[in-house]
Amino acid sequence: MPRSVNAVAARARRKRVLKQTKGYFGRRKNVWTVAKNAYEKGLQYAYRDRRNKKRTFRGLWIQRINAAVRQYDMSYSAFMGKIHKSGIELNRKVLADLAMNNPQAFEEIVNQVKKA
Repeated sequence: MPRSVNAVAARARRKRVLKQTKGYFGRRKNVWTVAKNAYEKGLQYAYRDRRNKKRTFRGLWIQRINAAVRQYDMSYSAFMGKIHKSGIELNRKVLADLAMNNPQAFEEIVNQVKKA
């Protein structure tokens, strides 16, 4: 009985990975074993960084809120403590966006927080 190999599917699988690694530097784009390792490592980084992205954006929002609130002689921690006590239900993403794109509205929020 002749030896049976699934060359069509194997070639298609390799071709799919090599297509994904198009644009990589050096042998990572055209040598099968190197490209496969680079592709798998890239998937690991993508999985990890989908979670890290949430952390980095939260940090960015905190920095933006802190910078905006300091103009009104408050610290970030004091502002966030008072905003929760005053019952304003805005998250950090919205507050950072207001601080950047709508300073008048953010100033109104700061004044409300200072009153409470």
